[in-house]
Amino acid sequence: MNLNLTLLGQLISFAIFVWFCMKFVWPPVMAALNERQERIAQGLADADKAAKELDVAQARIEEQVREAKEDASRILEQARKQAAQTVEDAQGKARAEGEKLIEQAKADIEQEVNAAREALRAQVSTLAVAGAAKILGTAVDAKAHGDLIDQLAKEL
Repeated sequence: MNLNLTLLGQLISFAIFVWFCMKFVWPPVMAALNERQERIAQGLADADKAAKELDVAQARIEEQVREAKEDASRILEQARKQAAQTVEDAQGKARAEGEKLIEQAKADIEQEVNAAREALRAQVSTLAVAGAAKILGTAVDAKAHGDLIDQLAKEL
């Protein structure tokens, strides 16, 4: 039975194979695995660092957005106040201009009323002279009786 010798040969072959693998194959495989493990660990560390930086950046962005909203709100409020002030100023100017126009119109109306009164007095005095001439039946000279006519016109 050569079974023992075959078994012994296989055992020696296997031992040589294991020694060969341990000596020449195993170190490069282990080095590659260690290198890969280090790269994975470094990648995970970088990913954690990037996640932390992302959180910090997001917090900074949220702060900047909040500040921008506050600034926009403040600017909008200032614009509203300025618009209200502009409207108020314009209304004040319009009121002043309107009052000035009303005073001017009143003065113009007063002048026109006075002119109309004077014209009416002149017409009334002319009619009074004509009426007196008819009543008296004689001609009344407006030039000769000018003082009397003027006094009559002033009384009217």
